Amino acid sequence: MDSKQQSVMGRPRGFDAEAALERALLVFWEHGYEGATLTDLTTAMGITRTSMYAAYGNKEELFRKALARYTEGPASYVAKALEEPTARAVAQALLNGAVRATTRPDRPAGCLGVQGALAAGAPAQPAQQALIAWRQDGGEAIRARFERAVVDGDLPPDTDPAHLARYATTLAYGISVQAASGVSREDLQQIADSALLNWPPTP
Repeated sequence: MDSKQQSVMGRPRGFDAEAALERALLVFWEHGYEGATLTDLTTAMGITRTSMYAAYGNKEELFRKALARYTEGPASYVAKALEEPTARAVAQALLNGAVRATTRPDRPAGCLGVQGALAAGAPAQPAQQALIAWRQDGGEAIRARFERAVVDGDLPPDTDPAHLARYATTLAYGISVQAASGVSREDLQQIADSALLNWPPTP
């Protein structure tokens, strides 16, 4: 029997790869990479381990696919924020998006990209590195957007775009940690609004 036949036989009737991946995402989001066992994942996905390996690869590969889905779904507010016309509007959309995404009643609290593997043993190192790269990529995109704002005259010429990007992302990640600790959406929104009081004035 070839691998294709095994894949087909290993899948239960009605197997929906996208829906199963969404359920895996929620498990990783709630429990983190190491905390999400294969039994947790396959039970939530409604498939066997054989089907999981055939459709997604191993646990690390499944996590990477779940992270990509998270980026395109719950965390898509980051890419949308970069399209705002001013740097201040970018920061506002970023922080407001973080507040909304990390406090949805139908989703786990906090951010998969921040809490998925902050502390990790050796088996989870690849997942931890994937999340570090994910956060770095987001920070670089925001830095580049703020650099453009300086060139466009939207930010003062002496602005340090890298510093401002770290300021914005640190606040967004802090919002995520506070959300996971049970801080309410209303309180987090007040924090986001207060943070923008220190935003550089438009030249």
